[in-house]
Amino acid sequence: MASDNICKYLTEKYPAQFVRWLLNKEPQNIQVLKTELSVEPIRADSLILLQIDEQILHLEFQTLPYSQPPLPFRMLQYWVRLQAQFWGKEIVQVVIFLKEIDSDAVFTYSYQSTNIRHQYRVIRLWEQEPTPFLADPALLPLATLTRSNQPNILLEQVASQIARIEEIEQRRNISACAEVFAGLRFNQALIRQLIKGEFMRESVIYQEILQEGVQQGKKQGELALMMRLLNRRFGSIDTQLQENLEKLSISQLEELGELLLDFSTISQLTDWLQRQ
Repeated sequence: MASDNICKYLTEKYPAQFVRWLLNKEPQNIQVLKTELSVEPIRADSLILLQIDEQILHLEFQTLPYSQPPLPFRMLQYWVRLQAQFWGKEIVQVVIFLKEIDSDAVFTYSYQSTNIRHQYRVIRLWEQEPTPFLADPALLPLATLTRSNQPNILLEQVASQIARIEEIEQRRNISACAEVFAGLRFNQALIRQLIKGEFMRESVIYQEILQEGVQQGKKQGELALMMRLLNRRFGSIDTQLQENLEKLSISQLEELGELLLDFSTISQLTDWLQRQ
């Protein structure tokens, strides 16, 4: 989703501002870490890892609280992997919900089982005061989702603050980010009226999101075609095999399409996937 890419862009471009907001400390040394956690990769488009001295800040942005496996268990999985990978460092986990939704899931702060209780922080943006977000260009796009009794006026304030950003490239990119986030709350006509569309079209980050959307659309098409071919050739495909197929790149899906006629059994397909 575009909002996932925007979250990743903002936190990696402006990590110090997010550390000040979430940890209430002045960062001295920040490193953006890769988001793949070995042994087996756990990936999330909106997962960001920042190392601040002896702390690891794990940010998980969520538009909706539903996932498989459920988010609380996933946070435990991340914590275990991070603890093993960065032994001796404090792991701080924060889930930030972007879009207001009436669900008990956004009020869940922990995973609990018979012998385990794992907790993490939860921030619901629609409960946050907008003032600190409006005051910082790096957090300004998130201001569109903060608390307000008059959300249209809030959007006007965001647009006004964007217009005050002196550096043109930064103004374009922040405008593009704000427009994407505002789409989770406002209708497009109002957004385009207040946030100038030409900034978004000229923004580097917008062009990257657009290109990624094209690639994602192409991959979904390739994957859907592959699933139809496999179902016709081998019958129903089990869930694990489907998950393995979803991990393939576009070029790998295209290669598989050429090789498919050479496979006479499902085990040959499984063997090929294991070599990828």
